[in-house]
Amino acid sequence: MAPKHNVAEQIEEIISILREVGDDPSVPRNVKLKIQQTIANLEEKTEASIKVNKALHFLDEIADDSNMEPYTRTQIWNVVSLLEKVC
Repeated sequence: MAPKHNVAEQIEEIISILREVGDDPSVPRNVKLKIQQTIANLEEKTEASIKVNKALHFLDEIADDSNMEPYTRTQIWNVVSLLEKVC
């Protein structure tokens, strides 16, 4: 079992995953914008629980987008799962 990372490291890993998803050419532009908003939110200097709750809200909106590829939606759900484990 991998050692438990601190919250800042977990958030950095999540940001890295979101950047990979946002760089995918098959991701619609509006989804990329919401991913960028989510990343900016996660990089803010606020309390982790507040950042996580905001990010979960953004990602919930993204997951509901009908123009998104199923693979991308799965990646978003995986990020949501990771965020739920942070706090």
